[in-house]
Parts: sequence; structure tokens; C-alpha cells
Amino acid sequence: MIKIKPNVCCRRIDFSSEGYHLKGMLHLPTAERPPVVIGSHGLLSSSESAKQRELAARCTAAGMGYFRFDHRGCGLSQGYFPEVTTLEGRVQDLMAAVKTIHLRTDTGRGCALFGSSMGGAVCLAAAKAVGADALVTVAAPIRSRSVRPFDGNGPGESDVSGLRLHFDLSETIAGLRHVLVFHGDADRVVPFSHALEIIEKVDSPKQLVRQKNGDHLMSAESHQKTFIREAVKWFASRLGLMDP
Repeated sequence: MIKIKPNVCCRRIDFSSEGYHLKGMLHLPTAERPPVVIGSHGLLSSSESAKQRELAARCTAAGMGYFRFDHRGCGLSQGYFPEVTTLEGRVQDLMAAVKTIHLRTDTGRGCALFGSSMGGAVCLAAAKAVGADALVTVAAPIRSRSVRPFDGNGPGESDVSGLRLHFDLSETIAGLRHVLVFHGDADRVVPFSHALEIIEKVDSPKQLVRQKNGDHLMSAESHQKTFIREAVKWFASRLGLMDP
């Protein structure tokens, strides 16, 4: 157990997914058996991303736990990235993470998901299977077709070419509820049209936050602040910690 600030603790968690040894960090408030938000990071990211760490801090301050972990082939987890990275594999990782948290005696049954970019697609694909109470995505693709290579603001096309990332979630997400979508309307990697399609296909309650002139990385500080504030409110209300 590692103390990270007063009344909040952080526990290193090891778990497995289809034979891969994965590593994560569970942030817990002092509340007894709190609900937990589980994060799925982007394609070329890890559990150490700024969004994951800031959400962990803000969720625990609001009385929720937060579990951030490295998918197979990323960060501290096992696996060779080019060989193990698929949507299906990451969905299995997320489902294993949810099961790991549900089996603990210091966490409650309430469960919400957060995913950024590829992580958003993973959450959309897994939400029904894990019975998520709420879902927040940032710049999530609904299908692999029309997703563009990263430009000068990030890794080049060679970093993702050859990966088996062919998917279409347009039918999978039908019937999902309690979905909050953030997307920049100037995103050059995942077009804003993906957000429009997601919000059209999921059921209410749902909300789309259109970040004017926002890019894929959510570079604008004002967009980052809005995202953190509204995401935490969405999770807290859907997990019973405040009125919707």
C-alpha cells in the first residue's frame, strides 16, 4: 500500500488476461467499498497518461475508486506490442480488470468505464459484457475504417501499420446507456463524425461534449479542465454519489 495523499491510498495490482501478466494501480478513497472507475488507455499510451492519472486523483477525491492498468504489450504489462495488440485482446484485458476489481473485498459492485481513443472503442465493446453503470469516452472510434494515421503531433503511421485493428462497433453499441462522449471537432485522427454516430446509436441518458477546434490529443487546457470536471460529475451521478 502506497500513500499518495491524505485519506487516499494506492495499491499495485497484478492480474492475468489470456495468459498475459498485466499490471495496474488501484486508487481508493477512505470510503468503505466504493464504486470504481476502470480506465482503458489509448493505443500507443499507458496507464501513466495524464488523463488516467488526473481522473484517478479527481475520482478518489469525489469518493470513487479508480483502477488504471497497462494493456498487454504496453507499459509494465507482458507482451510484445506489435504481436498482441488487437481490439479483441484489449477487450479481454478490460474484462479481466473488471473481474479483478469485483473480486476484491475493499471495493463495491458499482463499476464505470473510461476510455481514450482506442481505449474508448475497447470500453464501448466491453460495456455490456461487464455490466458497466456508466461510460465516458474521449475521441473514440466506432470503426477502424476512416481512422487516420497520427500526424506530426504524435507517432507516425509506421508505429501502427500491420496491427490487426479491424473493427466495427456500430451494432455492438446499440442499447448502451449512461454514455458521455467527448470529441474535438478538428480531430484529424478520429473524425468527429464517429462521435455523432456513437451518440445517435446509444440510448438515453447520453451526452455529447463537442470540443470546438479540439484535436485528438485534447491539447487545449480549457478542454482538459472541462473534460475532468464533467467526467467526474457523470461518474459520480451514475454511481449514486450525487443526484444526476
